[in-house]
Amino acid sequence: MARDMVLPDTCAWIDYFNGRDTPIAVALAHALTNAEIVTCGVVMYELFQGVRTSNESETLREAFSSLCYVEMDKGLWLSAAQLSAPLRKNGVTIPFSDIQIAALALRHNLIILTVDQHFGCIPGVVTKDSF
Repeated sequence: MARDMVLPDTCAWIDYFNGRDTPIAVALAHALTNAEIVTCGVVMYELFQGVRTSNESETLREAFSSLCYVEMDKGLWLSAAQLSAPLRKNGVTIPFSDIQIAALALRHNLIILTVDQHFGCIPGVVTKDSF
């Protein structure tokens, strides 16, 4: 995939769906307009486990139905562990879900749209919080 494809982290989707006027929500709206969005299982899980109503669930289903989807495979699980191990040895613990997102982004050459600063600790990961 091309480097201009964006993998929004859960925080971006939350701001977007809650109608917040934050730079990350605006960036996600821009990326959606330009059909540059990729998603993955871990982001979908984090969003769907937090829905409060069936209407919210249906809105998410519709929104995610047409997005490009990438997923972890055996090689990516190993890559994720190899990303995490040296960080942990140096006292840096990245959330498990974010290591998965980073591994997917690296494999598919994606930009992670996030405000989470710890992605910056992972070598090779490219992030943005606005466009």
